[in-house]
Amino acid sequence: MEEKALIAAPVETVRRIVVDVEAWPQVHRPAVHAEILESDDSGELIQHWSLVDDRTVRTWVSRRKVTESGDVRFTHEPAVEPFASVSGGFEFEEQPDGGTLVRMHHEFTLLTEDETVAAERAESMRRGSQAHLETLTYAAENAEDFALRTISFDDPLFVAGSVDDAYAYLYEADKWPERIPHVVALTMEETVPNIQFFDMDTKSSDGSEHTTRSVRICLPNHKIVYKQIQPPKTMDAHTGHWLFTETPEGLVLTSRHTATIRRDGLHLLGEGMTVEGARKYLRRVLSANSMGNLRLSKEYAEKLAGF
Repeated sequence: MEEKALIAAPVETVRRIVVDVEAWPQVHRPAVHAEILESDDSGELIQHWSLVDDRTVRTWVSRRKVTESGDVRFTHEPAVEPFASVSGGFEFEEQPDGGTLVRMHHEFTLLTEDETVAAERAESMRRGSQAHLETLTYAAENAEDFALRTISFDDPLFVAGSVDDAYAYLYEADKWPERIPHVVALTMEETVPNIQFFDMDTKSSDGSEHTTRSVRICLPNHKIVYKQIQPPKTMDAHTGHWLFTETPEGLVLTSRHTATIRRDGLHLLGEGMTVEGARKYLRRVLSANSMGNLRLSKEYAEKLAGF
């Protein structure tokens, strides 16, 4: 099956957004995380996590390669039930007016022949492809404004303790209202191990309060990835992670935030607020919250280590 979109943007811009799979969660609503597991001459082995709905995440692994002509090909390795195989790709065709025609296609076979299941899966893939091309079109056609409205930064902190303890502190989000001052309330669900959904009420350093719903992908002792699937009204998207990097002396704990400012929510940050002002505001407020969390995790891990 194939879906296509005519995008009023240069082919290089469109291809860059498609290839930058780690940035998909900021562009495509269902995308939560992509982890590049391997990279060599045969391409990249990538694990994807994507929302099925506001309470469910599915994950799969695919082998991806950018061809000499610049097209993208992928194959699921392995395909998961009910599929025997799944493959597909993106093709880019430059248009005379400078735009780009994108074709997104999938092919699959089932483990067992079943016309009903085949039709259901084909329709699901069509809807997913159409939604993906819609958000790809928006991101490519508004690339400059999207970049202006998106802020991304890391905050690192050294911890003279164990990765196990630092990870446990941030993994146990259900205990945050007792542990983290700016978290007012939190309700968490973890029906699948290491996939967490929670509703959280927080208070920022400026006194403003926010309610968000998030999903987290927990990769034990390595990384905790999150995406706000119901972000505040000031942001179109907010993603990030906690990264745990061991050193001979302990570990470096790094918090990352990537936030896309919502233009029609600027007034909520103050009268006359601009995108440039919102970037500075978010850098300060988000960093203050995450650095507070890092210091509390550091204190917890170092206390258990005897420091």
